[in-house]
Amino acid sequence: MHMNNSILRVFDVRALPGKTDELKQKLSATSVSVVAGKPGNIGYFFGEGLSSSKADLVFISVWQDMESIKSLFGESWEESYLPEGYEELIESCSIKHIQFSGSITS
Repeated sequence: MHMNNSILRVFDVRALPGKTDELKQKLSATSVSVVAGKPGNIGYFFGEGLSSSKADLVFISVWQDMESIKSLFGESWEESYLPEGYEELIESCSIKHIQFSGSITS
């Protein structure tokens, strides 16, 4: 799959102690519903850290261009978007945008 110049929106999050499983469930349902099928969204994926801290999670959405991200998230596109119910599960979080260069091959 050729994705040159696509944008990765990376939501990096650490769950509060004892809240990792609940946050993973929210990422797989609520976060997916925020981006899936939206104009300019190419896809998404999420996962957890492999280090000793399984509380480190990421949700990455892939976008055709920055305009698509700004259209969905508005003026606060550079901030983490936290749907209802997330704040009580999160110790810390950040958002960053990365321009993807290259392609995904099998």
